[in-house]
Amino acid sequence: MTSELNLIPVVDLLQGQVVRAVRGDRKAYRPIVSALCASSDPVTVARILCDHCAARQLYVADLDALQGGAVQIAVLADLLRALPEVELWLDAGLADAAAGEALRGQLAPYASRIVLVYGSESLRSREALERCFARDEESAGAGQSGAALSLDRRGGQRLDHAGCWEAVDLWPKRLIVMTLERVGSGAGPDLETLQDVRRLAPGATVIGAGGIRSEEDLARASAAGADAWLVASALHDLQLPRVRR
Repeated sequence: MTSELNLIPVVDLLQGQVVRAVRGDRKAYRPIVSALCASSDPVTVARILCDHCAARQLYVADLDALQGGAVQIAVLADLLRALPEVELWLDAGLADAAAGEALRGQLAPYASRIVLVYGSESLRSREALERCFARDEESAGAGQSGAALSLDRRGGQRLDHAGCWEAVDLWPKRLIVMTLERVGSGAGPDLETLQDVRRLAPGATVIGAGGIRSEEDLARASAAGADAWLVASALHDLQLPRVRR
């Protein structure tokens, strides 16, 4: 069943370590304890997750940056250097296109393998949203991997200072449906919200996040219109078998 849906493993970074994300309560995150990885070292965990999923993409949430601190540039560079065949999807609390360009510049040797994730919880304005993705095709033309928009929710409420959820005409080709209270919860995926986004953006690549517990959940997500899913806890808890390709 996993072959029907692209699995993108997730690494949540906090102060240089991989932590376990639970329901978006970032203050409660602790270093990962995993049945799959006997370490919280970012490179070690990332290698094991990518190998387990046969993944060519890795999603990294920089929780230091997402909580207003500095981006963990050295750790991100280590990951990019250690995984030369992997594309890094990077969520670092980017408020606008200028912040994204600055971050890409700091990781310039690896720019062709970075997808910048702009989250609706972080974007500062509708103008910022428009500028981020007006440049998406320009980035692709320059040999860069462009950007994605994460449509963020928690507890049934949209996290959306910039009005991203309503600006369907500004949505890029890659969309993440991030239901934070489902992350690490074992509560199952939020397929209703994903289906709503799929109806509004039939031509986009739509990636779900949170709640996956089993191969059956992946099959349901694929049937609901997901192209890919971000996964972490289900991998660490050995709920998903190794993908062989």
